[in-house]
Amino acid sequence: MTINLDDIKDLLLKSEKPARYTGGEFGMPELKENSACNFCLCFPDLYEVGMSNLGIKIVAESISRRGYFADFCFTPWKDFGDGLKERGVPLYSLGLKKPLAEFDILGFSLQFELCYTNVLYMLDLAGIPLLRKDRVGKKYPLIAFGGPCAVNPEPLAEIADIVFIGDGESTDAEVCDLYAKYGSSQEFFERASKIEGVYIPAFTQVKYAKDGHICGFEGITRVKKAIAFDLENAPFPKTFAVANIESVHDRAVIEVMRGCYRGCRFCQAGFIYRPVRKKSVKTLTEQACNLIKNTGFDEVSMNSLSTGDYKHLRELIKSLRGSLPKEVTLALPSLRVDSFDGEIAQDARRISLTFAPEAGSQRLRDVINKDITEDEIIKAAESAFDVGYSAVKLYFMMGLPTETDEDLKAMSRIVGLIKGAYAKQKRGKPLRISLSVSTFIPKPFTPFQWERQCSLQEAEQKQEVLKKHLFIKGVSLSWSDYFTAKLEAVLARGDRRLNKVIISAYQKGCKFDGWTKELNKKAWQEAFDECGIDMDYYTREWGEDEILPWDLIDISVSKKFLLNERHKAYSGDVTGSCQTGCKGCGMQANCPAAKGDL
Repeated sequence: MTINLDDIKDLLLKSEKPARYTGGEFGMPELKENSACNFCLCFPDLYEVGMSNLGIKIVAESISRRGYFADFCFTPWKDFGDGLKERGVPLYSLGLKKPLAEFDILGFSLQFELCYTNVLYMLDLAGIPLLRKDRVGKKYPLIAFGGPCAVNPEPLAEIADIVFIGDGESTDAEVCDLYAKYGSSQEFFERASKIEGVYIPAFTQVKYAKDGHICGFEGITRVKKAIAFDLENAPFPKTFAVANIESVHDRAVIEVMRGCYRGCRFCQAGFIYRPVRKKSVKTLTEQACNLIKNTGFDEVSMNSLSTGDYKHLRELIKSLRGSLPKEVTLALPSLRVDSFDGEIAQDARRISLTFAPEAGSQRLRDVINKDITEDEIIKAAESAFDVGYSAVKLYFMMGLPTETDEDLKAMSRIVGLIKGAYAKQKRGKPLRISLSVSTFIPKPFTPFQWERQCSLQEAEQKQEVLKKHLFIKGVSLSWSDYFTAKLEAVLARGDRRLNKVIISAYQKGCKFDGWTKELNKKAWQEAFDECGIDMDYYTREWGEDEILPWDLIDISVSKKFLLNERHKAYSGDVTGSCQTGCKGCGMQANCPAAKGDL
């Protein structure tokens, strides 16, 4: 079946941005229907957000190289989605306009916990039952989840048929191979469960004690993440489909490195993407040139968790400058203060520069293993100002372990030092500083996964301290919504009991929860109350000997190392970067950095 857009033309014309739903993007690869496995990559957010995501493009390339069919679908905005539902028209894929229910596998990329209700919205619009038990034995596609949030798959475990843990370059395609041979049979699931990085929730049972804590797992009790060690030769597309409307990141993207050397104790990405793997300057230059040639973009983004740590960055920039058309600019992501280089940054668009000190005081930066000093912050700022920057964005957190009011007040000192550095010379523009303060969220697979999240009362008190000391001329101050941060923490650290809460919240109308104006706090709280689940249970401090919902997942970083890092945080001891020597996280046998390959 194919959805005829002429039949819904009036709905498209009434929608806010109809180009989100029409397909026909320049550069969209030719799609061949009815392969042995038809796969649709579903991104549970708006078209312009999903079209900017590199991960789904890499996975689609991997699947296509195996000869299978890979299409895309994004969450429609409510005007179009609800219109489809009213007319009885199923949600369809972008390329072939094929109803999602007619695919073999739907792969959802979970980038953010607050997208979970959007997953349900897309399944509902497609006419697919939300719970796995209601699909078993019936002709529905397999529902698969992947992406960073999948490292704790339990909050969606009763919805998922398959969860991909870790890098998806080969794992997704291997599952397609199995599906092509066995279909959705029991043998398919048994064989898939033996692939590294594949979790079959139906094969694992969770046991709970009388006090509500998890007391064990039965069935498959350990799933090791998949790691693409050879990033140099891993699948990477030669072209991207160019969005019909402006996307969030409207440019070509190359992945310089995967992983991070730094080990900031709050940062989940820094641990789940270990070890660090790099691409050569030659490969990156070829990939950038291919994308510019085939898409017409006029900007290339050099993407990684810490691009400044790429040892050959100067050589790469020189190679890109010499190989790309002169009108193409380079975009640098947020840089660590101690890896900032004004000479490198001057090639990027000099609009604003982003630094993330995370904590105001040196004491608290040591606690979180953010081993940068005030001198390095000021040196980086001066270097940026000297090449023409006049706007700085600063990211901090509040509610970090051991934090005091003095740590919060210290943010104003950093602002003052930056203003002083700018005022040393006569500049053409006034300095603008944007200071954003988010609430700390304890995430799985970090040294802070056992920590509690601050309460609403504590958060409000901290905000009062910020208001008193950071309402400064020329400084824009903002902070995150507390309930949003709490909900994210609950979903990040949740177990299978949250499946019914998420479904209940969706049935009460919750979707697009990551969009501030759309979050229905009352409906979410009602869903928790009606399901008998206390949000505070998941934001409390967890015992170090407690079984965690995600303990059945092995990301190759040892729990012993994470605990040791937690203890070092409370002692104020800095571990530092893997670049200064192996820290023994558990990946030594397979980590290039442990072997001196930096």
